[in-house]
Amino acid sequence: MSNRFAVILAAGQGTRMKSKLYKVLHPVCGKPMVEHVLEQVKHANMNEVVTVVGHGAELVQAQLGDRSEFVLQAEQLGTAHAVMQAKDRLQDKDGITLVVCGDTPLITAETMSSLIQHHEEQQAKATILTAHQEDPAGYGRIIRDEAGLVKRIVEHKDASEAELAVNEVNTGTYCFNNRALFEALEKVNNDNVQGEYYLPDVIEILQSEGETIGAFQTAHASETLGVNDRVALAQAEKLMRARINEKHMRNGVSLIDPENTYISSEAQIGRDTVVYPGTVILGETVIGEDCVIGPASEFKDSKIADRTVIKQSVVHDSSIGSDVSIGPFAHIRPQSAIEDEVKIGNFVEIKKAQFGKGSKASHLSYIGDAEVGSDVNIGCGSITVNYDGKNKHLTKIEDNVFIGCNSNLVAPVTVGKGAYVAAGSTITKNVPGDSLSIARARQENKEGYASRIHTKK
Repeated sequence: MSNRFAVILAAGQGTRMKSKLYKVLHPVCGKPMVEHVLEQVKHANMNEVVTVVGHGAELVQAQLGDRSEFVLQAEQLGTAHAVMQAKDRLQDKDGITLVVCGDTPLITAETMSSLIQHHEEQQAKATILTAHQEDPAGYGRIIRDEAGLVKRIVEHKDASEAELAVNEVNTGTYCFNNRALFEALEKVNNDNVQGEYYLPDVIEILQSEGETIGAFQTAHASETLGVNDRVALAQAEKLMRARINEKHMRNGVSLIDPENTYISSEAQIGRDTVVYPGTVILGETVIGEDCVIGPASEFKDSKIADRTVIKQSVVHDSSIGSDVSIGPFAHIRPQSAIEDEVKIGNFVEIKKAQFGKGSKASHLSYIGDAEVGSDVNIGCGSITVNYDGKNKHLTKIEDNVFIGCNSNLVAPVTVGKGAYVAAGSTITKNVPGDSLSIARARQENKEGYASRIHTKK
């Protein structure tokens, strides 16, 4: 197999996005567009990847890290000029070079590999990835000869009536013999209205030299969508979401309403899990088998084990055990670890806390900066008072503890194994194991006092 190189064009400013965020960093299903492209390029088994950066270069390099080499296009003088920036890295190497745009997040490794295979079979010096468009307005048309080889690319504005009727269009993704590419790039000029150097001119140069030019038409035109504005960004998001959701459903996940379920490309979901509408699953979230998720729930970079039920709740950067029940309207904040068979009920907030097996906080509680043992019951309205205005402090609740309703545990404090805390208590000192702690004012009834108040009115 020939050496394979890839050049990702990611230097354009993207003014039509009307955004402070550099265009190729706009997310599609939670991941920057250029990240999607690089991921698929890597899956296509490239020996070397060079990303051409310009506007926002530092941000793009930080996003892609050491998975790509980078060259800078300081001035945006066209696509041929952009590819030329990779000259010092690639020009003397034998092999095939794929040129792909960083704003085409839907393109797949399978399509790239098919393009390269077609290029090799045709023994072409250049091969264009094309697509069939029902409405090809604005696209360059692919005009083929009787043998199916490319005669020329005709821009929409220059096309005759017969050429305008052609539905095969240039997608802007190309495959080249690497040496031929850089030799032809030296001959590209900027004699045009924009004063820029255009990559399609390489096709004309190679053709004029009698070289074979191929074209491979993808069966999936939607993959070639280029994102230049927010409208196209929304289209890409919708198409990517449908692709991701279909993958999960074919793998045994039930999505009750796929059009209203949002799953990142990195997320993993076990079979026989049911996901209800309005659920958003972000980042590298992993959900086990036989779970019930949603409706109207949000997950980010979390792990959820088998048979867990989470309804109308938010879970971020945390781990949830098996056979757990959470919600409705619970909030599991970062760095929390919920063990098996736990119940977290409505309007309970957990933050940076460990919650032991079989423990319960059924409603209206805040458990922050805490270590909760197993088989603990935390009553309604209970709070771990973790913040003194300057520092956060730890609350420890050992196994088999019962915390009565409306209790405040003022950290740092430990409630020993098997202890009881009476309802309404404010605990400021450690509670020994197997003790009953009552920390509230003694009740005093003043008979007849209320009638005197009423008399004054």
